[in-house]
Amino acid sequence: MTTSAAVLREMRWWDIAPVLTLEHELFPEDAWSEGMFWSELAHARGPRATRRYVVAEDPADGRLVGYAGLAAAGGLGDVQTIAVARDQWGTGLGARLLTDLLQHATAFECEEVLLEVRVDNTRAQKLYERFGFEPIGFRRGYYQPGNVDALVMRLTVQGTETDSDGC
Repeated sequence: MTTSAAVLREMRWWDIAPVLTLEHELFPEDAWSEGMFWSELAHARGPRATRRYVVAEDPADGRLVGYAGLAAAGGLGDVQTIAVARDQWGTGLGARLLTDLLQHATAFECEEVLLEVRVDNTRAQKLYERFGFEPIGFRRGYYQPGNVDALVMRLTVQGTETDSDGC
């Protein structure tokens, strides 16, 4: 494990290949396709952006060790994906990635942020609970082809009602 903390930066198209490598290592049964990442990044830039995708890069060797994505529309944010390389587990990188997404959820004026997490991924569930996410339901058979249920969690974003300028 490296001693320097990973650097977070906006995901760009040239990050898709190394992100896919990590995606297939971490989620072999239900990995996203290249096209899914291209589609998400198409909505991540410009004045009408509705997505935030970020990567974590190891400054020692330039290797991507994590990534995360958020979609926002109509006051609702949705954590699309969050992943951390196994050798980075326990370093706080997942919390840093989630913090970045939640800061952008505020910038997108989201009142709530939702996410789905595998029912068997207790490590991720504990991270989300630390950030104030609460379970609100299940999506049966959400993760395919393994037919694994998803726990749906919600976070109410503080300050969105009072900080709004009425635009």
